[in-house]
Amino acid sequence: MVQARGEQATLYRMVSDEHICPFGLKSLDLLSREGFAVDDHLLRSRPEIDAFKAEHDVKTTPQTFIAGERIGGYDDLRRHLGKPVADPEEVSYRPVLAVFAMAALMAVAANWASSGTIVSIRAVEWFIAFSMCILALLKLQDVERFSNMFLGYDLLAQRVVRYAYVYPFAEALAGVLMIAGVLLWLAIPVALVTGLVGAVSVVKAVYIDKREIKCACVGGDSKVPLGFVSLTENLMMVGMAIWMLAR
Repeated sequence: MVQARGEQATLYRMVSDEHICPFGLKSLDLLSREGFAVDDHLLRSRPEIDAFKAEHDVKTTPQTFIAGERIGGYDDLRRHLGKPVADPEEVSYRPVLAVFAMAALMAVAANWASSGTIVSIRAVEWFIAFSMCILALLKLQDVERFSNMFLGYDLLAQRVVRYAYVYPFAEALAGVLMIAGVLLWLAIPVALVTGLVGAVSVVKAVYIDKREIKCACVGGDSKVPLGFVSLTENLMMVGMAIWMLAR
């Protein structure tokens, strides 16, 4: 790792009327936080940007130079400074953990507002219903991309393709009705069927067929691996449906 308090670094980054390069700003911020004195050069027009790329034989900006040596773009700078660089293909549970954490906080807040307590049976119900709504929202951002991933493992969707398009709306509907506590005659069977089919599909794909694929639970661009988390989502829906039916 480079240790340099006050050492000079030169940064070339794009700042035009049409576009401010986010990686240029990140490079500037990183260099400043690491104690470099930054000579910040702004490339303000397409001819200026193209001329810089041609002069230094590079394809992208920003570009950082330290002690006369070209370090490269933002990821190259992070590597040079000993910082981790994210792998775009690396699997991660972070998205779904963020969903469950936010749903839990929302459930606690709603329970506090309604009853003045933090934990209750109603708070658990809200947690599951809020989780369903947030997960549905992520799927609904791009239903087409979701359906492409979902069709890779869901058994019902593989037989009835339109189900892949209906699923996010069904999950959202069940979640909203369960939050409100109304039309449970509709919410319960929707959650029960989608949850059961999903659980069986995950068990077959992951634990029987031993497939290593991505889960569509947080949308069509997910890096979350299909497995325990996906099964948990479906079992939560099933459990919620059975609980409300029993009540």
